[in-house]
Amino acid sequence: MSRTDFEWVYTEEPHATRRKQIIAKYPEVKNLMGHDPNLKWIMLVLLIFQIVTCALFQSFSWPILVILAYSIGGVVNHIMTLGVHEISHNLAFGHSRPLANRFLGILFNIPLGIPYSVSFKKYHMLHHRYQGDVEIDMDLPSELEGKLFANQYTKIIWLILQPFFYVIRPLLIKPMPLTLLEFINIIFQIIVDVLIWKFIGIRALIYLTGSTFLSLGLHPIAGHFISEHYMFKKGFETYSYYGYLNKLTFNVGYHNEHHDFPSIPGCRLPMLKKIAPEFYDNLPHHTSWFRVLYDFVMDPDIGPYARIKRQGKGGSNNNNLSQDEKAE
Repeated sequence: MSRTDFEWVYTEEPHATRRKQIIAKYPEVKNLMGHDPNLKWIMLVLLIFQIVTCALFQSFSWPILVILAYSIGGVVNHIMTLGVHEISHNLAFGHSRPLANRFLGILFNIPLGIPYSVSFKKYHMLHHRYQGDVEIDMDLPSELEGKLFANQYTKIIWLILQPFFYVIRPLLIKPMPLTLLEFINIIFQIIVDVLIWKFIGIRALIYLTGSTFLSLGLHPIAGHFISEHYMFKKGFETYSYYGYLNKLTFNVGYHNEHHDFPSIPGCRLPMLKKIAPEFYDNLPHHTSWFRVLYDFVMDPDIGPYARIKRQGKGGSNNNNLSQDEKAE
């Protein structure tokens, strides 16, 4: 059995404090902030690749299609979700063009099969601004998840179903009104899905959508979901991963660095660590997402309960997205 409660703390999240300390000592890190001019082109190549491959794989048998969705489509679609994550922080066109970033995210949502981009940004900004807040941070597992998935076998099930929990959790715990951009995201995605179904085939659409769900569950790259904030060492709530898979995932593994400076694109986060090594070298970190998944399942001290939580302090204006933008 895993632990039976979350780790409750009464301190502030560490990132705002460390950001101030780093800027005070190394003001040149501000030069790393800005957008990544290559991001949109990388994402465009991935988009084209997925559309071409889903058409090529359309004639394959279902068992082969599932294998390809996990091994090829899943890798590409997971990378695309991380590109959408970068775009959610306005790192494709910069903070001066937020709508351009939003519509780019909607475009690159296409291969995922489900409308994801705009809603992800809304809740992800709350995660940055109110990390660990029991009422607001929807990245935190619910009490029910902690109770139901408390041993090795059920934790495997929880990992497989992880994408469903990320969708359902905000709707049950903190539903927020749909915005105009979310409606646009939903309608556009439905239209594209219908066109793929009509002109390529149903297997192509299932391949794309299946690739998304398979890649966000029990998948090696999905190890970053666990490595980022699950408490592997008491008292530490954010962990970086320094391994070769960062090269495929926009350096999402540099997660302490990312939370400290969300306005620095992933391509420049290693430079941040190089400039201010004393702030990061002594923090516990991971070197293998495979190992993270293994330890999550096998270690009784790690599970959905292994998260640091704080009592809600967000106030009454948490649905105000203009405030959430300050998290960037």
